[in-house]
Amino acid sequence: MKSLLKFITCGSVDDGKSTLIGHLLYDAKLLFADQEQALELDSKVGSRGGEIDYSLLLDGLMAEREQGITIDVAYRYFTTDHRSFIVADTPGHEQYTRNMAVGAAFADLAIILVDAKQGVLTQTKRHARICALMGIKHIVLAVNKMDLIHYDKHRFEEIKQEFLSLVANFKFKTIQGIPVSATEGDNITKSSVNTPWYGGLPLLPYLEEIDVSLDINKDGFIMPIQRVSRPDHTFRGFQGQIESGKISVGDELITLPSNEKAKVKSILITNQEADEAVTGQPVTIQLDREVDVSRGCVLVKDEELELADMFTATILWMDDTELVAGRNYLVKVGTKILPAVIMAIKHKVDINTGKHIAADRLFKNEMAECDISLSENMVFDKFENNRALGSLILIDRVTNMTSACGVIEHSLRRATNVVWQDTDITKEIRSKQKGQKPLTLWFTGLSGAGKSTLANEVEKRLVAMGKHTMLLDGDNIRHGLNKNLGFKEADRIENIRRVSEVAKLMNDAGIITITSFISPYESDRRNAKEIIGDEFIEIYVSTSLEECEKRDVKGLYKQAREGEIPNFTGVSSPYEKPSNPDIEIDTSEYSIKEATDILIKQIMKYIG
Repeated sequence: MKSLLKFITCGSVDDGKSTLIGHLLYDAKLLFADQEQALELDSKVGSRGGEIDYSLLLDGLMAEREQGITIDVAYRYFTTDHRSFIVADTPGHEQYTRNMAVGAAFADLAIILVDAKQGVLTQTKRHARICALMGIKHIVLAVNKMDLIHYDKHRFEEIKQEFLSLVANFKFKTIQGIPVSATEGDNITKSSVNTPWYGGLPLLPYLEEIDVSLDINKDGFIMPIQRVSRPDHTFRGFQGQIESGKISVGDELITLPSNEKAKVKSILITNQEADEAVTGQPVTIQLDREVDVSRGCVLVKDEELELADMFTATILWMDDTELVAGRNYLVKVGTKILPAVIMAIKHKVDINTGKHIAADRLFKNEMAECDISLSENMVFDKFENNRALGSLILIDRVTNMTSACGVIEHSLRRATNVVWQDTDITKEIRSKQKGQKPLTLWFTGLSGAGKSTLANEVEKRLVAMGKHTMLLDGDNIRHGLNKNLGFKEADRIENIRRVSEVAKLMNDAGIITITSFISPYESDRRNAKEIIGDEFIEIYVSTSLEECEKRDVKGLYKQAREGEIPNFTGVSSPYEKPSNPDIEIDTSEYSIKEATDILIKQIMKYIG
């Protein structure tokens, strides 16, 4: 059976990536007759004066052909007498860096193109770092457009040395420089007479021969569970792809994170029973007894994986919205997806030099090392040990778009050193003692909307009814617990997170907690609800900006309009209205007493 090489082409805009692969397929006679005819016809109205435009084989989108750039990742499968290939032609434009990262995630080798006239550019450096980040170990440096510099050997060597200096610390196993001309065909499928000074193999023969097999320890068996198959009560099988090692009927496995042991009763490859299975095969494994296993769990044998709820990761940020500490996302590692919070951005990585730069936010296409906290323990490994359980993506919880990709560096020591201490007196016991159901009444709205006034009145009513309460007011909290926080977005996020944790502790004590915070971001209120749980009741004081500014009890709006207060919600910083609050009230329509009466009536539905 022929071996398979998965590779990508990358580099800066107009370095000739699509042209290179197109010319390779054309010269190697790897096209069907209709593809070849279509290419020749399309080229007659192309941008090369009737000569064959090889890039048209891969640039299939209309926008790509009109602009002469690659936008999406174009995958091609082809095979020669020596090997089978899957190539991902990735875009070079900075705007589509995320598409390039997607292609890099699947590849064993990368062809990084450099324009011989322009040399190594910023995007070339970015792509090289992304290749290293995504675990690619083999690089071909294709110095293209050699025909435009008259096949100058010294220029080729100059570019090669600059690239080698750039990637000196990237842990690539092989780096092969090849001088090529994608349009003229030099050194693509056969050696060029124009470069007699180059003694290496042309591109295609080199790709046919290079050994990209992994040399990591494959003795330990690892299989993340993709699906639990239960067609009827007689069969329960665990389905997934074997990421490492091999498995045989009768072997004893450990299930993670439940840490139970069971023996392999049967192995199915597709619908055929087998005695054993190996790395890369999709299988269904049936165990000899019932175990606590679902999607996202991992089956292992002779392998030690990490189990923690905090780790450090290096990520490539791909979202148009900037990343700040405190934001919450979904993290996917292997087949497991969990809610997570970016605890800290430790530093950014300079694309050109690799130096670490202090940062409190991250913008699109930037790389950084971050500390990430998960909602519960997750099974993972260092990326260098296991690509499947060592790589991750961050998913936006609203749009469901991929915001970042990255690799896990290590778990955080505090994740295993700090253990939750169970106590004999529970929240239920404390609630029963106080004779009430604990809640967090979360008042949100603009400054001047009437949050604090209403929260104060509601607390007085509840206390008069014999309820046990605690009021956490935004300004009061900033005099103590959150005294060190400002009003930038990251500080606002942390402010709400801390208050949420305090409210949860108050609820655990059986207390009805009332909070009064602007809490302007929808994502932060959603995060607060996740921390607090079902006890969270969102009360939106929907008084308009015009009315709030007219009141301006503290004179803050006037100062904000005059530029004396930066990052002021409603003026220089946004307020995201609750999309579906539990209770809503506009204080401009009622007196304080009327508004309080309405709120108490609504709140009692939750208190019971």
